[in-house]
Amino acid sequence: MPFRDRFDCLWCGTPHATRTPADLEGWAQLCPTCLGKAGSNAFLRTRLRTALAERGSATSAAAPIAQRIVRPTQAPSRPRTPAFPDDWFLRRGPFELGAIHDTAWHAELDVVTRWLDALPLAGRIHEPAAGTGFFSPLLAEKGELHASDADGAALDLARERLVAHHLRAHLHEADPWTVAEVGSADAVVAEFLVGRVRGAGLDLAAESLRARLKPGGRLALIELRPDVAGGPPDGIAWTFHDPLVLEAALARAGFDALELTATGRFFLLGTGIAV
Repeated sequence: MPFRDRFDCLWCGTPHATRTPADLEGWAQLCPTCLGKAGSNAFLRTRLRTALAERGSATSAAAPIAQRIVRPTQAPSRPRTPAFPDDWFLRRGPFELGAIHDTAWHAELDVVTRWLDALPLAGRIHEPAAGTGFFSPLLAEKGELHASDADGAALDLARERLVAHHLRAHLHEADPWTVAEVGSADAVVAEFLVGRVRGAGLDLAAESLRARLKPGGRLALIELRPDVAGGPPDGIAWTFHDPLVLEAALARAGFDALELTATGRFFLLGTGIAV
């Protein structure tokens, strides 16, 4: 089916206009809401797979894969998402919510850290959207860390954190969805990144993560659960993806052996192997 920049959704009939020729909605001729349901609907899933193949063929004809940039769709007026500050991780200052809440938060954050430390990560590790580098020292101890973020000031803090731990890493300022070296990573660790996209952007996000990895490479995800007291800092738009929808998107992008688990109230952890 050819790309259309304006159409009535084939499933629900809602009129929709795309923003760019790369928008998956135009290839599937499904609105963002219906694309987001593809994991649980056979017709929508078939349309999505066909659209991904057709868009991929068109992209291949236009440019070599190493030159492509995969960027998930976002709300048109939404600004670039800033890095989460250290105070958010540590529940300091404006992020303090009382002893009971903060104790529960710190306990689950410890679970996340122990889980990440126990993963068999080695070789070349990519950390897109590393932010202030809260987890970067742990990763730099496991392999050759390549950390990036669109926020240069946050990366400066990440650099200071690594130096304080006497660790080395490759740090560079970059859009988190830019795939500069296709298939170069043995592991990708994406922390609080997938929640920055919505609707059909989830499939593009999964494709972007897969594009970085060698076959057999490992993906590690740390995401937020929809708890009122545990969301992102105020003013940052966020999408809390249902675990089943997220798992389906990762499977479509080429991940196997997927495992998604919740720590309790605040975090969703996931792993997968690139096939």
